[in-house]
Amino acid sequence: MTRALRNIAIIAHVDHGKTTLVDKLLRQSGTFAAHEHLVERVMDSNDLERERGITILAKNCAVTYNGTHINIVDTPGHADFGGEVERVLSMVDGVILLVDAAEGPMPQTRFVLKKALARGLLPIVVINKIDRPDQRAREVVDEVFDLMVDLKADDEQLDFPVLFASGRRGYAMPDLDDPPQNLIPLFEAILRRVPPPRATPDEPLQLQVTSLDYSDYTGRIAIGRVARGTLRSGARLKLVKRDGTVVDATVKRVSTFEGLRKEPRDVVETGDICAIEGVSDVDIGDTFCDPLRQEPLTAVHVDEPTISMFFQVNDGPFVGKDGKYVTSRQIRDRLQRELLKNVALRVEDTDRPEVLKVSGRGVLHLGVLIENMRREGFELCVGKPKVIFKEENGERLEPVELVSCEVPDTHAGKVIEILGRRRGELVSMESRDGHASLEFHCPSRGLIGIRNLVLTATQGEAILHSTFMDYEPYKGPLAGRTQGVLISLETGSSNAYAMFKLKDRGTFFIDPGEEVYEGMIVGEHCKDNDLVVNCCRAKKLTNIRTTSADEKLTLPPPRRYTVEAALEYIEDDELVEITPTAVRLRKTRLKETERKRSERADD
Repeated sequence: MTRALRNIAIIAHVDHGKTTLVDKLLRQSGTFAAHEHLVERVMDSNDLERERGITILAKNCAVTYNGTHINIVDTPGHADFGGEVERVLSMVDGVILLVDAAEGPMPQTRFVLKKALARGLLPIVVINKIDRPDQRAREVVDEVFDLMVDLKADDEQLDFPVLFASGRRGYAMPDLDDPPQNLIPLFEAILRRVPPPRATPDEPLQLQVTSLDYSDYTGRIAIGRVARGTLRSGARLKLVKRDGTVVDATVKRVSTFEGLRKEPRDVVETGDICAIEGVSDVDIGDTFCDPLRQEPLTAVHVDEPTISMFFQVNDGPFVGKDGKYVTSRQIRDRLQRELLKNVALRVEDTDRPEVLKVSGRGVLHLGVLIENMRREGFELCVGKPKVIFKEENGERLEPVELVSCEVPDTHAGKVIEILGRRRGELVSMESRDGHASLEFHCPSRGLIGIRNLVLTATQGEAILHSTFMDYEPYKGPLAGRTQGVLISLETGSSNAYAMFKLKDRGTFFIDPGEEVYEGMIVGEHCKDNDLVVNCCRAKKLTNIRTTSADEKLTLPPPRRYTVEAALEYIEDDELVEITPTAVRLRKTRLKETERKRSERADD
């Protein structure tokens, strides 16, 4: 007997409350027993997701409401992980568009909504966080409608239902004046708005792999939606690869999603989302087909990468002290494994065997990959991120992003000045309740390193978001970093005495007692040129004062960098050294004589 089905994805801008809402849907549907203890944001299973409070990987779960099985896909909200959103939208028949009741539609809202509307999916608009004191829910509904019109939604898509909700408190209501109770209105809206899959049980099987999972016991697990026909456990099928080759595949076990678990099933019908075990040679985009009718589905189109950087073997003096995997072969194998599940990533060889060119959607996209690698025990060096240019009809094109900035009115001028220096063009400016909403069109290369500048200029009060918009003609050269760096002269242990004598020269990135090496960047110079310093020089033993106490050596706290911040800070002649325990900045050429020789050669 065919069971009632609905497939839906939750899409929104980063931090608008998708994962929190999924938490409440799971709880109120009776998926979990009353005595079960659950952590907050149960869908964020990755350590990095919990630490940063963002969703990085799209994930599947399911609930049952009034006899209807509802498959739910929680998607990332950051533009850098848009590849995750694009491929999972092929599994669903509708979307819940979540919009913050105070912030309204943001750049990533436009990006994910554009992808959903292009696939013909019907949206349910949920205005979330209406319990915020600064909520303006009714205005936000009008802004969402204007956005859909701008994205050329059809009449059926524009006739969207609206719910006002608080995901954190677990309620949704059709009217803002209704008393808050529970999420039943949202469940009912899903059943009414999202069409059930069309049943085709007698047709030949088609199932395209849109996601991959892994089990230590059964190996690789393929996840996808049965587009046509019926899938049976133990079936012998044909697997059509993305390059057109066909291989035999035997399904050992097939499961559907129940809550957060996978439940084994004998038969999975048309429209259901399932997990297939027992097929080792399967990749995203491959299609399982009936042996008698090998008709692969069209591979999901994913936007091309916009940022690239070089990954290379660590050739510094501290190589191998922290890391377990340090060779080029190990780094290459790890990146090849990442390609199997990260559809927005590209890895290319270079003319140097120890260097690989890695391309992705943005600094955060690649930064998360690097952070995962260092936690796994890898050690490597990474170069400055660079945008990927295109050539069309003899004209050089570069990626341009839509930048949105929320900032107090008093700091709006500083933000406009900073973005203007980076070739940003102000296209919209609104002031509301003492805060300005600014929108810019800015080249992607102008946004590298911009976040720290904006936060410093606005005393940390700015909220900055961006998303890829289009390729446009080259905007001209940009100024680089305005200040030089302090470079260590020697290898050894940094000394408080030496650093105290140098504290007027700039800001340090290290504490006294840290191990440094020649060519390592230990701080930022107060002037625009690089300066080689000896931060290991100890006080002479003969220089002892007998008449008065030595001056107290007090140093300001060092400036520390995360992986993404370090990547945005460095220049072309610098690298970020990544180890399981440290993020260091260094010059590509460690010896001063080599750097001077290179400068003379360039001149």
